[in-house]
Amino acid sequence: MLVKNLLPAFVAIGSAAAQSGTCSISGGTTTINSQADATGLASCKTVRGSVVIGRNAGPSIDLSGPGEITGDLKVVDNGIIETLQSSDLATIGGKFQLKNATKLTSVNMAKLTSAKEIEWDTITNIESVTLGPLNKVDDIRISITSLRNLDALDLGNVANLKLDNNARLSKFSSNMRTLSKNLVLASNGIGGIGLEVELPNLVWAVELDINNVTTFSVPSLKTVNGSARFGSNFFQSFSAPNLTTTASGDISFIGNAKLTNATFPKLEAIAGGLTIANNTLLDELTGFPKLKSIGGAVLLRGNFESVELPALDDVKGTFDASSSADISKSCEVFDKLAPQGQGGNGAIQGGYDCTSNNTQANEDTDGSTSGDGGNGGNGGDKDNGAAGLALNTALFAVIGLVGFAVAL
Repeated sequence: MLVKNLLPAFVAIGSAAAQSGTCSISGGTTTINSQADATGLASCKTVRGSVVIGRNAGPSIDLSGPGEITGDLKVVDNGIIETLQSSDLATIGGKFQLKNATKLTSVNMAKLTSAKEIEWDTITNIESVTLGPLNKVDDIRISITSLRNLDALDLGNVANLKLDNNARLSKFSSNMRTLSKNLVLASNGIGGIGLEVELPNLVWAVELDINNVTTFSVPSLKTVNGSARFGSNFFQSFSAPNLTTTASGDISFIGNAKLTNATFPKLEAIAGGLTIANNTLLDELTGFPKLKSIGGAVLLRGNFESVELPALDDVKGTFDASSSADISKSCEVFDKLAPQGQGGNGAIQGGYDCTSNNTQANEDTDGSTSGDGGNGGNGGDKDNGAAGLALNTALFAVIGLVGFAVAL
């Protein structure tokens, strides 16, 4: 609405509100269609409600004046605005949304430190974002932008963080310590394969879904409550030196074309399944020296020459290992853990299969093999085996889809 339409609403607040500098918006939302409209808010210290920058506002909007907007601040479907700024705004109580603002090049809000949610989507010409920096925010989704860095964010504790399809973003480094819901990374950097990730202080996360990154460093990570999934990445090595457990989910590495080493020296228990498949340069699977318990199924497929899980003594689901190379010596060790019906001690409680020289080891996910069988072969509990393999096939499908840009 125009300033002349805003004024009656502000007047209706009453003298007490006016003296306090608090402006309550009639209807909960005010629309800024020009700089004159924005100037109409300059005397407000707090705007109670949401502020929407109209589709035809711009090319420059200055919201200086209010230090707090209790609702949302939104710029949506605006093809005109080029700069958005405020010298005073420190807090956004709701969502800070920039969406389909294709000419926006600069955001300058040097005092902004707090927002409930960040959603920046399809701001393809953005060059500069200056914030407080922002250090208090629950949910962040940054997608399809031209941002070269995220220095405007100084994160400590975050619920959700999703970065996808940011073509110029080549590095993300953050001091965040906890992630109470999801971290999703996909298709960032030049060609979608250029993101380096450093999270030196992250100690606890619920879900990690990591795709198309060149490095992923989490030296302090101790606990993953849900799953840690790594798909189609370009790092050669990954290590989680302090991770001890996943409380309810899986660990998976699928289709990481350059991976030669994955190390979890302290990991003792995985509540869900373990899937390591189609990582064609990974010829030795020896990075789980203390892994004792797996609550789901195990699916190991690749060009392995050696597979070692020396501490393993409890697998609740199926165990299926297959390599294009000869892993017969490894299979001899796992044979001893097979279900009792397949001649083992029963540590593996679902179906069991371990095979060498399988030409389809990097493609086949349905449990069939075309190589030399180890003890167990297709024996044991076929129903349990089929169920476990179906579960892992579904996992393949889910992780494969994450590489695409999917709205939260």
